[in-house]
Amino acid sequence: MRDATAPGQACAQSYGGPGAPVSGGEDCLYANVTRPLRPSRSGPLPVIVWIHGGGMTTGAGSDYDATRMVTAGDVIVVSVNYRLGALGFLSQPALDTEGAVSGNYGLMDQTRALTWVRRNAAAFGGDPARVTLAGQSAGARSVCAHLASPASRGLFQRAVVQSGACANPVMTKAAADAKGARATREVGCADAADAAACLRRAPVADLLGTLEGVGAPVTGTLADDAWGPVAGTPSLPRQPGTALRRGSAAGIPLLIGSTRDEMRSFVPYEYDLSGNRLTAERYAGVVAETFGADGAAVLERYPADGHPSPVLTLASVLTDWGGRIGACPTLATAAVAARYAPVYAYELTEDSGEVIDGFPFGAHHGSDVPYLFDVPWAEPGPERLSAAMVGYWTAFARHGDPNRPGLPEWRPAGAGGEPSVLGLSGTDIAPTPFAADHGCGFWARR
Repeated sequence: MRDATAPGQACAQSYGGPGAPVSGGEDCLYANVTRPLRPSRSGPLPVIVWIHGGGMTTGAGSDYDATRMVTAGDVIVVSVNYRLGALGFLSQPALDTEGAVSGNYGLMDQTRALTWVRRNAAAFGGDPARVTLAGQSAGARSVCAHLASPASRGLFQRAVVQSGACANPVMTKAAADAKGARATREVGCADAADAAACLRRAPVADLLGTLEGVGAPVTGTLADDAWGPVAGTPSLPRQPGTALRRGSAAGIPLLIGSTRDEMRSFVPYEYDLSGNRLTAERYAGVVAETFGADGAAVLERYPADGHPSPVLTLASVLTDWGGRIGACPTLATAAVAARYAPVYAYELTEDSGEVIDGFPFGAHHGSDVPYLFDVPWAEPGPERLSAAMVGYWTAFARHGDPNRPGLPEWRPAGAGGEPSVLGLSGTDIAPTPFAADHGCGFWARR
C-alpha cells in the first residue's frame, strides 16, 4: 500500500556541479490526479495530462496546483514526473538493451504515464477517449516529441504546446552520444570493464553534475543543451518538425502559442543583470557572431537603439528568431500542423509587470503558467484573463475546440496563408498581427 493523499517524491535534480546537493530522488515516477469533488456535468470527464517545464533538469508535476482549472472547467488534471538530467537523457550505448535505447528515458517515462492514464482513467472518473497532452517549455518540447513518437500514438487525442515550437530541432543521436561519452568520462566510467554497471553505481550527485557548462548561451539553440530529447532513437525516430510535416499528428487538434517577450527572462541574466553590460558595440558583435552572414541584415532590422537599451533589443531579436524559444518557429509549427488537424494559435500579450533592476520583463517566458495553475514561484494572474484562459483550455480538452459561450471567438489557424493568432490580455482578447509584429517574413528568409 502507498499513501496517495500527498504528492510523491520529485525526481532527482541538482542546481550545481559534481557533488552539489541533490533534491528529490530516484523513486520518483509518480502522477498527481486532481479532479472536481462535485462536477457540474455527469459522465466521464476530459483528462489533461500535464508535463512540467524546467529545462529537462528541474521541476516536478506537484509544483502545479490544478484546483482552479478542474473546478472551473470540469476536467481532471494529471501532472506527472519524469527522470531529469543525466538520469533521464544520458545517451550511452553501454546502457542500450534490446527493448530500450538510451537517451530518451525521460520521454519513455512520460509515455508510460500516458499508458497508465489510458488504463486507469475510468477508475478516477476520466474519459480515456478524451486525453489532452499538455506542457510548457520543456513540457512543450516533450509534447512535440510525443506528437512524433510511434510509441505514444493513440495515447492522447489532443495536444497543447506552450512556449516550445515543434519546428525547432532537438539533439541528434550522434550529438547525444558524444555528450554521453563525456559524461561517462567525468564520472570515471570510461575505462571500466562494464561501463553500464559503473554508471549505475555512480553517486546520483555526480551523474547530475556532469556536463556542467555544456550548452548554448542565450544566443544558441536548445539542441546544444546538455540534456533533452534525442532524435534518431526508437522512441523518437525523426525530428519532431520533420514528423509533423509528414503527418505524424494527423487528426490531433493542437492548441499552440508563446508569450510576446519570451527571451526577456533569459537575456538580461547573461548580460546586464550579471554585470556583463551589453553596449551598442558589443550588441553588434553578438549579432554578427550569432547570425554570421545574416548579421548585417539583422542589425539593419534591429538596430541597437531600436529599444531603450541594447539588451532589450537583443531580447527582441532572439524572441522573434526563436532559435531557443520564441515566436516564428511557433507560427511555423502551427502552419504545418494545420495541414492535418485543427490548430488554434495564441500569443500571451499581458505584461507581467515584473521589473528587476530597472529591466522590464514584459510578457516573459513562463508568464502564462499562473493564469492556468497556482505555482510556488508566481502569484496568480489577473482573474479576468485567468478565467478566459482556463475556459479556452478546458473547452479544448472537452471538444478539441477552445470556443465556448461567453468568450471571444477563436478562429482556427488555417492550413493556407498566414495562420490566425489570438492575442490574450486582461484588457483585450482578439486576433493579433503576430507575423508582422515578430518579423516572421524576415526570419523565414534567413
